[in-house]
Amino acid sequence: MSLAMISFTTNDTLVKYLAETMPMGQIVFVRNMIASVVIILIAYRQHAMRPLRLAFSPFIAIRVIGEVGGTITFLIGLSHIPLGNATAIMQALPLAVTMGAAIFLGEPVGWRRWSAILVGFAGVIIIVRPGVEGFSPYAAVIVITVLFAASRDIATRKVDASIPPLFMSSITAPAVALSGFVLSPPTNGDWVAIGAFDWALLIGAATFVLIAYHFIIHAMREGDISFIAPFRYSSLLIAIVLGYVVFGDVPDVYIIIGGLLIVGSGLYTIYREKVRTDAHEVAATSVTRHTP
Repeated sequence: MSLAMISFTTNDTLVKYLAETMPMGQIVFVRNMIASVVIILIAYRQHAMRPLRLAFSPFIAIRVIGEVGGTITFLIGLSHIPLGNATAIMQALPLAVTMGAAIFLGEPVGWRRWSAILVGFAGVIIIVRPGVEGFSPYAAVIVITVLFAASRDIATRKVDASIPPLFMSSITAPAVALSGFVLSPPTNGDWVAIGAFDWALLIGAATFVLIAYHFIIHAMREGDISFIAPFRYSSLLIAIVLGYVVFGDVPDVYIIIGGLLIVGSGLYTIYREKVRTDAHEVAATSVTRHTP
C-alpha cells in the first residue's frame, strides 16, 4: 500500500511539473493513451476483455464518469495549488465513501462514524478556508474531486463481481484520455511540441500510475484491510516531502491542523469498521454454534 501511495504521489508530482509548460489537456491525453495501450494489452493477455456493451451498464458508466470527472478536477486543482494541499483534501475520500455508502447503499453507519465524518470534513474546511485570506477556488475544485471519486468507488461496489477489474480499467483509461480533448482541445493552438525530456516525464507518469494500481490491487487482495488501509495516509507525508523538494512548498498551519483532523477521523472510522466487522463475526459464530 505504501508503494502504491508513493507511485500515485510521484505521478501527481510529474504531472504538476509538466503543467508549468504544457496544457493539462495534452498531459491527460498523452499520459492516459500510453497507459491505455499497456492496460488493454495486459487485459487481452489475461483474457479479461468483455463485450463493449457492458461499458454502458449503469454502474460501470457511473464509475467511468466518476473517474473522468475526478481526474479532470484533480489535475485542474493540482496545477494551481501546492501538492500537499491537494493531497490533504483527497485524504477525505474514505470518509466520503463511507457517507455515500450510508446514504445511497443503506450501509449501517453509527453515530461514532458519523461524528468522525463531520470532524474530517471540518478538516477539509480548515484547509480550503473559504471566505478568508489565502482562499483558493482551486482548493474547492479538489473537494469536487472527492465527490467524483467517491461516486466512482461506490459504483464499483455495485458492479457485477464477474466483470474483471482489468476490463473496467481498459474502458476507463481511454475515456480519461479523451477527456483531455475536452479539457484543452488541440485545435485551440495551446498544445506544444513534446521534447525528449517531457516524453520521459509523461512515460514516467503513466508508468507510476500502472505501478500504483498493481500494488494497490495486491495489497487489497492479500492483506487484512483493517491493517493496510491506514497506510493510504502515507501519501500525505510523501506529498509534503515531494512538494518541498520539487516545488519549494512549505505546509502552513492550516494544512497541518486540517490534515491531522482528516487523517485522525479516517483512522478512527477504519477502527470502528473493524470493531463492527469483528462483532458481526462473533455474532455469526454464536448463532452457528447454537443452531441444530
